[in-house]
Amino acid sequence: MGLANKLTLLRIFLVPIFIILIGYSEPLYALIVFTVAGLTDAIDGYVARKRNEITQFGKIVDPIADKTLLLSAFVFIYNSSLMYKFPFWFVVLVISRDVYILLGSFLIYLIKGHLKVNPSIFGKMTTFLQIGIVIYVLVSNIYSNVYNPYIYNTLLGVTVFMMVLSILRYSYDGINQLNSMTR
Repeated sequence: MGLANKLTLLRIFLVPIFIILIGYSEPLYALIVFTVAGLTDAIDGYVARKRNEITQFGKIVDPIADKTLLLSAFVFIYNSSLMYKFPFWFVVLVISRDVYILLGSFLIYLIKGHLKVNPSIFGKMTTFLQIGIVIYVLVSNIYSNVYNPYIYNTLLGVTVFMMVLSILRYSYDGINQLNSMTR
């Protein structure tokens, strides 16, 4: 197993530690673990390309690790005793988007027998913004004077907007894949 896949597995193992730290209202340590996990995501992709370690395992497990970390962050911060957290509607929207993409991908795979995954700039921006808002909320819980409702609501709004654009793009790509079978 190459270094890239080991970094992906490390990210998965950091998720329960992150959840425990949120559960015990330790936003500073949770932020450190979340940041380390985020760095493993950036580094594993670079290492895989640089060392030619791109594997089927990595293609499957890397997105699962990413989603596990982010969904855990939204759900457990929402359910925590932290002062600053995410609104319920936002958590539901994040989960619904990921379920929609997963079910759509599964449906295409069932119908066509294969799936071509094309990461979009909107999907990448959504992930970037989601990571950013998790970090902002954790930092706000460490230093309450950092919290600004205008900044927070703007981050929420921009993230939701990007999530909608990504759903539209993935829907368009999925419909094109399904339509290509009749051509």
